[in-house]
Amino acid sequence: MAEPPAGRAAPRSGPVTIADVAVAAGVSKQTVSNVMNYPEKVRPQTRERVQRAVADLGFQPNRAARALRSSSAGMIACRIEPVSSHSLAHLHDRFLHALAEAGQAVGRHLMLFAVDDAESEVATCVRLVRSGSVEGVVLYNVVPDDPRPAVLLDAGVPFVCFGRFSGSADATGWVDVDNAAGVAAVVEHLVACGHRRIGFLGFPEGHRVGDDRAGGWVTAMDRHGLLTGDHRLDARGEDTWISGARMARTLLDRTGAPTALVAASDTLAAGALQAARDLGLVPGDDVAVVGYDDTPSAEVLDLSSVRQPIPEIGRRIVESLCPPDGTPLPVAALLAPELVVRGSSRRRA
Repeated sequence: MAEPPAGRAAPRSGPVTIADVAVAAGVSKQTVSNVMNYPEKVRPQTRERVQRAVADLGFQPNRAARALRSSSAGMIACRIEPVSSHSLAHLHDRFLHALAEAGQAVGRHLMLFAVDDAESEVATCVRLVRSGSVEGVVLYNVVPDDPRPAVLLDAGVPFVCFGRFSGSADATGWVDVDNAAGVAAVVEHLVACGHRRIGFLGFPEGHRVGDDRAGGWVTAMDRHGLLTGDHRLDARGEDTWISGARMARTLLDRTGAPTALVAASDTLAAGALQAARDLGLVPGDDVAVVGYDDTPSAEVLDLSSVRQPIPEIGRRIVESLCPPDGTPLPVAALLAPELVVRGSSRRRA
């Protein structure tokens, strides 16, 4: 049976529910609840559409939370992304596991889907929510000028992002990691170990996460007076093992080579470890190497690395999308990572 178009309610014999309002307004149940509890989170056009449906149907707003609580367990959706064969990264996989485990704790399941681009992703998200297949969606690897949040917000689709996005100063709907603080902690650790020439292997400029991590290196190095002007010990390249090895060799081959390398990922760090060995250097003794993301490979390689709080990120996202009492929980959380020290950056004698 086809749903009535937005603005027209299906005939009913019983009390009007939040689901009826959602159908009449052409939005999700979560959006209706947002209008009732946090109207500033909803775009004006969508908010007015919901309010008209509420008035036309005679819906009682104080029933919203009870209606959401009585709903059957639902699903949340997230796009699954491919991983490069030249990367050690397992972060996306760990993130999906964290979402699934957090969802299980509140009676929700994780739906994964694959699409080719961002436009197809948001179209799929809108379709899944409006069809009632999922309660909300999760956006991964969001950047400041990412177009996806604005499209979903305009469509009235409930979402939470892993990563900050542009918007008003008080924009909510995201959980992120303080990448700059993570790299700064690495520099502090290396300085405490006696290093003064500390190099950085990063991503090409314009990569949001890469720029944040590079900024943490610059700030911490400058705080200790260790930047060397035009001869700074940093290199940028793609996030591959081969790129990491090439950049590390370039820095380690020069006069006044660094005694320590901070990498923006474990993939780059693994390349740096190999480059050091190729040059006859012993990682941890002749040159310290620290990565980022603390992938399973880091422990195998005895590589110091920065660990992101992935389980906490998953929990915060699911709690915001699927709160216990049905009342939306706007989230804007910047979480601190943790440095895990292993043999690749042991204290110098």
